[in-house]
Amino acid sequence: MSRRGSMTIPHEADFSDFRKQCLSTEGWYSKYEKNGMEVWVEMPSLTSTKGEKNNIQKVHKIKCRMAINDVSAAAMYDVLHDGQYRKSWDPTMLESFDIARVSANADVGYYSWICPKPLKNRDVVTLRSWQVNGDEYLIVNCSVKHPNYPPRKDMVRAISILTGYMVKATGPNSCIFTYLSQADPKGSLPKWVVNRASQILAPRVMKCLHQAGQSYPEWKRQNSPDCKPWLYPEQNSLPYMNPSDLVIQRGDSLENVDESSLLDIQANETAEDSS
Repeated sequence: MSRRGSMTIPHEADFSDFRKQCLSTEGWYSKYEKNGMEVWVEMPSLTSTKGEKNNIQKVHKIKCRMAINDVSAAAMYDVLHDGQYRKSWDPTMLESFDIARVSANADVGYYSWICPKPLKNRDVVTLRSWQVNGDEYLIVNCSVKHPNYPPRKDMVRAISILTGYMVKATGPNSCIFTYLSQADPKGSLPKWVVNRASQILAPRVMKCLHQAGQSYPEWKRQNSPDCKPWLYPEQNSLPYMNPSDLVIQRGDSLENVDESSLLDIQANETAEDSS
């Protein structure tokens, strides 16, 4: 998806690779399976840089799969795209909007969300691409640098290395819903904390999306039912942007915001309150 740092729109090979990761079990470690929800992690190898004695653990990749028996694949796909509807079901969202389109099936967007105190809130700018093949729906995104949306002083810029969804119909009103992500919230959170938190938060996101899917058809009937620019590109009114004007966002190029003092303060306050 990148060439010499600049972005290119994902091609069939990129979608095929994402699909393969969603379906594969080789190299993935099962964390649990309960109530139709399966969670796996792919732990990356420990890497080290020249001159370092200790290896450094990176954020791992997590995959969640849910069997949904009361929402169609098409409805779940619409939920993932519909920014207006997200305002009604996403309790952590601060701000979300589309910035520009780079092709008929790709756009650039901004999203910010609330983090538990005392951490700073996070935001991200991503290039999102999608593909529909019959009864299968794919969405993938990764972080990019946009000249008009640099990191903000009041937030920590997070990184989506690769995040996406695969929705596969299993019937007229049922589907297999897969979420795969490798993301770094940045700041000074230890990677083991990030990895552990993702195993807890990702299934919660899946369940929240499932509930959103249950209510979406009725909501959409009352809110511009024929407007779906993710399916009908001619409805898209976003300005065009050349993907070569975007640059892939690397985590090491962002300021390392130190939040450890905030965590220490909270820990001390908690200890005082319990004494």
